[in-house]
Amino acid sequence: MLFDLDGVLTPTADVHMLAWRTLFTELFAERGVDQPYTNDDYYRYLDGKTRYEGVAGVLASRGIDLPWGSADDPSDAETVSGVGNRKNDVFTRVLTEQGIAPYPGSLDLVRRLQSEGMPMGVVSSSANARWVLTAAGMLDFFPVLVDGMVAREEHLSSKPAGDMFVRGARGLDADPAEAVVFEDAISGVAAGRAGGFALVVGVDRGAGEQALLDAGAHVVIDDLAVFLNADR
Repeated sequence: MLFDLDGVLTPTADVHMLAWRTLFTELFAERGVDQPYTNDDYYRYLDGKTRYEGVAGVLASRGIDLPWGSADDPSDAETVSGVGNRKNDVFTRVLTEQGIAPYPGSLDLVRRLQSEGMPMGVVSSSANARWVLTAAGMLDFFPVLVDGMVAREEHLSSKPAGDMFVRGARGLDADPAEAVVFEDAISGVAAGRAGGFALVVGVDRGAGEQALLDAGAHVVIDDLAVFLNADR
């Protein structure tokens, strides 16, 4: 079983959305951009993507052209990487102030699967995944974590490519054709299908059931708790 993190195991997607909205509202105001940032921008350009790719997509949609820069750019740098690092500062501040707890249904399912000896991993585009899992008390459930840091180090294409999920399955010595992906992002669902996984479960936390089905989900649910009472 391979789980996305934000929006599947923890409600950090809400924190990410707030951080992105804060960042781009300020940036657009500074640059005199008339078209405001909306949640549609999040789902179209950011959800499930690595941070810098997401930033590049939003900036391009408003005709803003910045050099890419590098991952160690300061957060005030006028680069794609600098803007991405600035968002991470906002996200870290909000998460530190508010804390994080897993979705109850997700935690219950993960506990059940662990008790049954099910191999599990987390596949997340976020570079903060290990920190979020630790803060939520869930890190020990997952011997395999493929996050944005791993993707960068191993040159894995981000979602919607299937590379990160396939890497997660390999880490568990599993064949994708015998593994399950849980995803709430349209790009993540597409990645599960691209990786040839046996079952791609769309978790609708706001993307919309039909959009997840259109992206390739075999089934769409609104809470992982539905599997606790399913016939096994």
